[in-house]
Amino acid sequence: MTDRHASAHWEGDGKTGKGQITTQSGVLSNNPYGFNTRFENEPGTNPEELIAAAHAGCFTMALAFQLQGAGLKATSLDTKAVVTLVQDGDGFKVTKSALTLKAVIPGIDQQKFDELAGNAEKGCPISKLLNAEITLDKTLAQG
Repeated sequence: MTDRHASAHWEGDGKTGKGQITTQSGVLSNNPYGFNTRFENEPGTNPEELIAAAHAGCFTMALAFQLQGAGLKATSLDTKAVVTLVQDGDGFKVTKSALTLKAVIPGIDQQKFDELAGNAEKGCPISKLLNAEITLDKTLAQG
């Protein structure tokens, strides 16, 4: 079992307050977040952006392992995740994480690509964690 941690510090109310997010690895260290970084375009991060990063990274690594198990190796795997946050009564909820994959994988056909990418999407631990619709749009490029 592996445990990872992150922490958040907040001061003030929800709309005008400010917070900082720090991760165990130190990649994020007191990075600012708040209403303006979440719902507007002020510099800083937000929870949905961090979920999108986690999902894109998890899926991409899961696909690399799927390919390895099939005796294949990617030249490149580029994944974008878009997490959708919508109004839900008085609050909000994440309803979707849309993955878009562009891949260059020598020696793979479309059927095998679809199978392995689908397995990675379903098997990625972050996909399993999210209780939202997850979509995958994938393109196999020749390279």
